[in-house]
Amino acid sequence: MTQWPDHTKQMSAKIRNLRTATPDVMKAFAGIAQAALAPKALDTKTKELIALAIAVAVRCDDCIGFHVKAALEQGATRDEVTETLGMAVYMGAGPAVMYASHAIDAYEQFKNASSAAPSTAA
Repeated sequence: MTQWPDHTKQMSAKIRNLRTATPDVMKAFAGIAQAALAPKALDTKTKELIALAIAVAVRCDDCIGFHVKAALEQGATRDEVTETLGMAVYMGAGPAVMYASHAIDAYEQFKNASSAAPSTAA
């Protein structure tokens, strides 16, 4: 079973290496991400849920981890995530069902990790 919080940390390190090796490409990619996620007609949470649905439909486990984490950070609820996954299954058929189960697992792990983190409130 994938340990999603650890997996995304490991992938972040690998992406940093790629950023060092291809700074112009990765800077351009980061610019696309910032522009795409900027809240306009859709808020950032909705856009992260869309990204999650696409990640499931195209079968990208690494993308699933990052977009579940980001959606949760934007305040996505379990119901919003599961409804998003329903749309991904609708668009991606049987293989999307398998990857949707990965997304639920990632959501639960990130949710549990965030509730177990020590509070920084004074």
